[in-house]
Amino acid sequence: MHNLTSKGVVTVKKLKAILLLSFMMLILSACSLELKQDVAKQYKKEEPLMADIIIPDSLSTNRDTPFQVVLTQGEEKVDSADYVHFEIWKQDGSVKFEMEQADEVGNGMYQLNKKLESEGLYFIKVHASSGDSIIMPQKQFIVGELSDSELEFLQEGAVVEDGGGEHHH
Repeated sequence: MHNLTSKGVVTVKKLKAILLLSFMMLILSACSLELKQDVAKQYKKEEPLMADIIIPDSLSTNRDTPFQVVLTQGEEKVDSADYVHFEIWKQDGSVKFEMEQADEVGNGMYQLNKKLESEGLYFIKVHASSGDSIIMPQKQFIVGELSDSELEFLQEGAVVEDGGGEHHH
C-alpha cells in the first residue's frame, strides 16, 4: 500500500512536470512561428542576373565582328548595368584581347566590335554587374578552320558554354 501511494505521488509530480513542459513548449513554438513569419516577410526575393551571349553565325578574319550580350533580371531587360566588360582570347593563347567595356545598345543589349586576325578556337567571357548581382558567363566560338591541336582540345570535351546564371553577392 505504501508503494502505491508513493507511486501515486510520483505520478502526479510527473504529470505536473509534463503539463508544465508541454505548456512551455507550446509558448516557445508560438513565439518561434511568429518569428518565422516575420523573417519570411522580410526576405527579399532577388532575381539573378542572366546573360545571353550572341555571336554572329558567320565569322571571318580581318573584319569588325559585333559581339553582343543581352542582360535580363527576371522578366526585365537590364539597361544601365553597373558594368559590362568583354574578354576575348584564343584557345592556344596566341591571341588575348584586354578586357574592354561594351557599349550599351538599348533594350538590355551591350555590344563590342572586335577584329579577329587569325582563324581558330576562341573564347569570350562577359563580366557584368547590376545591383548586387555579378555574373561572368563564357562561350566558345570558331573562326575559320581549326588547327589539329584545337580539334584535339574540342574532342577531349572542352566546356562549350557557361549558361550565365552565375550569381554573386
